Amino acid sequence: MADTPIIPIAGEPDSSTAAPRAVPSEPRGATGGLWQRGGGLSSISGGLAAQAEAFLASAGFDRAPWLAVLFAGGILTWFALPGPWQWGAALAGALLASLFALAMWRDRPDRDHLRGAVIATSLVFAAGVSVIWLRSEMVGAEPISHPTIERVQGYVLEREDQPADDRIRLTLAIRDVTSGEGRKIRVNVPLEEVARVDASNGSALIGESALVEGAIIRLRVRLMPPASPMLPGAYDFARAAWFKGLSATGSVLGEIELVESSHKARLLPGLQRQLSGHVRSRVDGSAGTIAAAFASGDRGAITKADEDAMRDAGLTHLLSISGLHVSAVIAAAYLLALKLLALFPSLALRVRLPVVAAGAGAIAGIGYTLLTGAEVPTVRSCAAAMLVLIALALGRDALSLRMVAVAAVFVLLLWPESVIGPSFQMSFSAVLAIVALHGSGPVKAFLRPREEPWWAHSGRRVAMLFLTGLVIEIALMPIVLFHFHRAGLYGAFANVVAIPLVTFVSMPLIALGLLFDTVGLGAPFWWLAKGSLNLLLGIAHFTSAQPGAVKLMPQMSGTAIALFTLGGLWLALWSGRARLLGFAPALVATAMLFATPIPDVLIDREGRHVGITVEAEDGSRHLLSLRDSRSSYSRDNLLELASVTSEPIPLAEWDAARCSPEFCTVTIRRGERNWTLLLARNRDLIEERALAAACEQADIVVADRYLPRSCSPRWLKADRGFLEESGGLALDLDSERITTVASGQGEHGWWRGSEDEP
Repeated sequence: MADTPIIPIAGEPDSSTAAPRAVPSEPRGATGGLWQRGGGLSSISGGLAAQAEAFLASAGFDRAPWLAVLFAGGILTWFALPGPWQWGAALAGALLASLFALAMWRDRPDRDHLRGAVIATSLVFAAGVSVIWLRSEMVGAEPISHPTIERVQGYVLEREDQPADDRIRLTLAIRDVTSGEGRKIRVNVPLEEVARVDASNGSALIGESALVEGAIIRLRVRLMPPASPMLPGAYDFARAAWFKGLSATGSVLGEIELVESSHKARLLPGLQRQLSGHVRSRVDGSAGTIAAAFASGDRGAITKADEDAMRDAGLTHLLSISGLHVSAVIAAAYLLALKLLALFPSLALRVRLPVVAAGAGAIAGIGYTLLTGAEVPTVRSCAAAMLVLIALALGRDALSLRMVAVAAVFVLLLWPESVIGPSFQMSFSAVLAIVALHGSGPVKAFLRPREEPWWAHSGRRVAMLFLTGLVIEIALMPIVLFHFHRAGLYGAFANVVAIPLVTFVSMPLIALGLLFDTVGLGAPFWWLAKGSLNLLLGIAHFTSAQPGAVKLMPQMSGTAIALFTLGGLWLALWSGRARLLGFAPALVATAMLFATPIPDVLIDREGRHVGITVEAEDGSRHLLSLRDSRSSYSRDNLLELASVTSEPIPLAEWDAARCSPEFCTVTIRRGERNWTLLLARNRDLIEERALAAACEQADIVVADRYLPRSCSPRWLKADRGFLEESGGLALDLDSERITTVASGQGEHGWWRGSEDEP
């Protein structure tokens, strides 16, 4: 029996009775007699309808982007609402609104704009709800009910190389041993096991791997249900896995048996791996990993230190193949084709060169998209670029809000779940910011052609580049803080140098190196590319190392991010002075953000990792950690959501804490009272009477196992039974508020609640 844990001591008239009044005659079917005789309510509604009609008739704004916003709003509503009857109610409400507008204003020419607006917005919103609901039902994969170890035979669907983590990831199609149904799982395989399989099958001798798409393998695996968020506001892998069709993730136990080699290996994944390996062989070190990411989209070799530096410097977007890279490739192909074809006068006189050049750019863009893995951000960027090329070929405005709206709807029709991801939100926010900024009157006046010295012209362009970077950083800041709880404050300065460096130096040098490698003359270009990429990494590490380079914030509320989004969209999509009204919700959201309380206690979904925010005597904030975890994921989540930049302090080393081998207790003061916490350090059992006495003196008890009913703290008992239902917790002791992961999950298929564990 273990020792007892150490505990510190611790006035209008009623219209129904009013005299009848004369009612002017109205055309039949306009509003209906009963509605008109309703009194003040009908007058108010009629006045509002007239004002809305006048506003819509006179407002000079493009309706198409707002329809895209409403379509995305329908998708977001499905995620926000908890269950099927609420989703059905949202659909019914939208359809009823459209029928109401059609019935009420069918014969009213003076309500044409209002009728069309209500019908269009209602139907588009309903379409958004329907598309994501249908997508969830079609692709969602039921997660396994509990962790398991089993021997499976699977068909390799996808391979992802991650040499920086000494592993590869295989996505397998397997058959369930009990139900016989097909399932898709993802497993991690150590590189030494990959090498053993390749050596035993002779693949290493010809420079190829046996564990590629199309192979059939037999292996023993430990599988887990896709993990729900560790804490409120943390990354929801279970949701991502649901839309990827993954029912489980895990790792290989023991050796892999190759049952059947791949006879029809997919061409593009193999070409992507060969290209990545070739680039890394030509450019060594960290620069080579960045070059491989630009050339093939393979980020698996980038070290964590480099990735963290790029993130904190606001340069992570350069590592993801998206708008910048696709645009650079397409622009290079377009201009090269245009200039080369212009050298032949007979051809230039007979063919519309912009159309041919647009075709060359489209082929280059689509090829680059496929070669780099055709991820959603890349496909999205490629689709937008195709619209730009079509506009150029037709002689239309190549960069407009309508073009952005069409690209957004195209992506959301195919992948509606991407609307809740940071990639979609950040890329479209950046494009909207650029288009809105360069479409504004003051910027057009600033950039209009004029007679001036070259240095003045160049200075104007550099100033505009910096302003554009600053506006993009401001536009992206709320999204970054909402998803990652941290933002680089010097990103605008770093991007002024980094974006031109990558676009006009690094990527062209990589392309030239690949081209001249075909004749064995690529070495000079690779040497220059390495220097430019080392400069990029130097900028990232220098920027991220500056004092105050990173700002951490607690989890932003849904209301705050909604206000930021509304304000940003109003500023971007409206025109004239009315667009300035967008600053109002943005300012309210900013005030809400700075008023967001930092959680006092964070408890993960298993009760193993607990973080307590405390202040030292010098006023600095620290995070006390119950367990000194080797998991960087757990540590980073606790630090970010607690807005603490320093390393966590083990609770056992904190002077005010008292620990036994089984439990730690600590008392913290919040508001007008002291709070005593009793935290289990392991699953060792102690005598129940002693445990009950300890619980009685505590306000909060946390344990990663079931506790008996006799353990009854004064405020919260977060044991295994409670946490299985609630998920991770964030406690605000001042307001005595408990925020749970479960409160934001509802009845969506990826949330398993108490069924996650046996």
